[in-house]
Amino acid sequence: MSSDWLTFDCYGTLVDWRSGMLADLRPVAGDRAAELLAEYHRHEPVVQQEQPGATYRDVLAEALRRAAAATGIRLPPDGDQVLGSGLTTWPRFPETDDVLLELARTGFKIGILSNVDRELIEVTIRGFPVPVDLLVTSADVGSYKPAAGHFTTFAQRSDVEPGRWVHVACSWFHDVEPAIRHGAPAVYVEREPEGRDTHSAAAVIEDLTPLPDIARALFTDSPQ
Repeated sequence: MSSDWLTFDCYGTLVDWRSGMLADLRPVAGDRAAELLAEYHRHEPVVQQEQPGATYRDVLAEALRRAAAATGIRLPPDGDQVLGSGLTTWPRFPETDDVLLELARTGFKIGILSNVDRELIEVTIRGFPVPVDLLVTSADVGSYKPAAGHFTTFAQRSDVEPGRWVHVACSWFHDVEPAIRHGAPAVYVEREPEGRDTHSAAAVIEDLTPLPDIARALFTDSPQ
């Protein structure tokens, strides 16, 4: 077995959280669901920073309440719970399963570093076509990315050797920058181009399809 690790953010990288969240928000926001989601994304990292020990269900609910207040959208009773209730049904991206199967067949170890409750993500990863070798959640470390907890905990639990770890993620703020700070080259999955300077990423891809070839190239003695 290879000692080469690929770690992933889950929601947004492997799982299509935008489509899933929009589907959850339409019943409570109607044709303003996209507006509410955009506002939600502005509030979520603030809530995570303010309440690093909160469950992700509580973060989802609080950020949604703040987003609704900011947009003037009135949520129905218990409407702030729709994202927590729907998360485990969010779909994987079309290429996710084939890419994970190819990475596992090649011999890479797969890790997940996710800002979520363990009880929720364990439902999600049961649907993956391959086992996850190591899972680190916000509930495990008591903080949310981009804080250091996920990355330092992964390094300790995996005992990964220097140069044998690449992180793959769609969020520059939550994942790419902190991964690089912790010595892991990062593959940036730029599903929604933002026009940022991405030169410090090890690779920039639009979806996961080229990842197996990129991973083999990044590890000079990776399994073939």
